[in-house]
Amino acid sequence: MANTFGKIFRLTTFGESHGRALGGIIDGCPSGLELDFEAIQKELDRRKPGQSKLVTQRKENDKVEFLSGIFEGKTTGAPIGFIILNQDQKSQDYFHIKDFYRPSHADFTYDKKYGIRDYRGGGRSSARETANWVVGGAVAKQLIPNIKINAFVSSVGEVFIDKPYQALDFSLTEANDIRCPDTESAQKMEEYLKQIKKQGDTVGGTVTCVVQNVPMGLGEPVFDKLHAVLGKAMLSINAVKGFEYGSGFCGARMKGSQHNDLFNPDGSTKTNLSGGIQGGISNGMDIYFRVAFKPVATLLQSQTTIDSKGNVVEMLGRGRHDACVVPRAVPIVEAMTAIVLADFVLMNKIFEY
Repeated sequence: MANTFGKIFRLTTFGESHGRALGGIIDGCPSGLELDFEAIQKELDRRKPGQSKLVTQRKENDKVEFLSGIFEGKTTGAPIGFIILNQDQKSQDYFHIKDFYRPSHADFTYDKKYGIRDYRGGGRSSARETANWVVGGAVAKQLIPNIKINAFVSSVGEVFIDKPYQALDFSLTEANDIRCPDTESAQKMEEYLKQIKKQGDTVGGTVTCVVQNVPMGLGEPVFDKLHAVLGKAMLSINAVKGFEYGSGFCGARMKGSQHNDLFNPDGSTKTNLSGGIQGGISNGMDIYFRVAFKPVATLLQSQTTIDSKGNVVEMLGRGRHDACVVPRAVPIVEAMTAIVLADFVLMNKIFEY
């Protein structure tokens, strides 16, 4: 089972949704980095369940405890071990699916691959695992403080922000429960999501991420292209079904004369359809990309599925679940972006020697 992400700045994680704890090891972090523990906890608070009426009401403090690799508030260069205790598991909510495979979950495939599965909330395949990623990403952010990473909800279902990111005030992202920096769009998204939730249904959405102050030269020209590794990071997030950067799929409809970036007389960039990456390497312009999340698979409605013996059965979802994952996915997208960029920054430092 692949539980490690990164080459130099590496995050290895463990834990299950209804196990005793989650946790991980951050390896490759340079020594002497003074950590802001409040900032790390704040990132976890942005991801944790129960933070608003729009998300799952599972109550977890998600308090991270660091076990190693830190002395007097600074990293020592040794592996940084951390743990997050689970506190509000309600495993009985999952007893009714012990022998059932939930539609569109990892239940069936996990069971067929490993011959055993933890049916309580999906076990290792649960999105609760991403709490570990947020810890790793929070440390990575502090390793690259000059690079600004801002993710936000850009759509919920059919409700989209109709403004370019340059017209948005990222300081407003945390001003509402949906994490959308456009106030008018945020209100429409929240009202729409409340209607979906009343119906016992779920809906998907998109998260857009903008990365500014990116140094030139991050990424490799062949298999470790910057956008390829960012894509892998985003597609590793639970419920993600799509990733596009720069002009994305819209670029496929354009002519080269329309798509190539234009420059002002003073040499500054007039357009940035490249999304800040050319030939797999950062060019110094803003990197921007969009991540598509599918609707949550667990519905509070009756659904047809199969059991472990292949019989067709009816099942009704129970327990506490998000009606839409994108508000809580925002810090996860930022965290994985930070880990990717921190890793490439450290790779470039190797070439400097």
